[in-house]
Amino acid sequence: MILGGLGCPNLQNPDGSLGAVFAATAGVAQAWYGGAADPLAVADAAPASTAEARLCESVESGHSNQDQSAQIAARPGITAEPFRIDSQCKYAAVARGDASIYLRLPTRADYREKIWDHAAGKFVVEQAGGVVTDVTGAPLDFSHGAALQANSGVVATDGRFHDQVIEAVQAVLG
Repeated sequence: MILGGLGCPNLQNPDGSLGAVFAATAGVAQAWYGGAADPLAVADAAPASTAEARLCESVESGHSNQDQSAQIAARPGITAEPFRIDSQCKYAAVARGDASIYLRLPTRADYREKIWDHAAGKFVVEQAGGVVTDVTGAPLDFSHGAALQANSGVVATDGRFHDQVIEAVQAVLG
């Protein structure tokens, strides 16, 4: 059995409360928040079009290239302000539908993401119906030790427009 879990103590919930726990097993993603004793089902809420999507990215500009993120968002006509949060809460935001796209763009050619920053979040998003790859569209490869050596950056989406997002990423990153 594979289990992925995210603890997001400062993530604001739809009911206004703070703090959520997300857990996923094969085919099921659930969340507990707002004092709910029973888990709530989590499923990506895909927008009607890519232009209606909301981008999620790190608050820290050193963690992802925010200028490039803005260029990527502009290509399909996304106009919503980015949802900026840190930690694996970005994955929780995509899984719950607070955002449709999470971009973690490379800030240097030699940087590789650490597996512990992405493994659980990737699994939660995928079990909610989303897709997670690197910036080229390749699956994340966790088999090379502590870092995603075979990958560059991360793109997580609600799944519906993943290929369009990857095309926009490739157009901007060249």
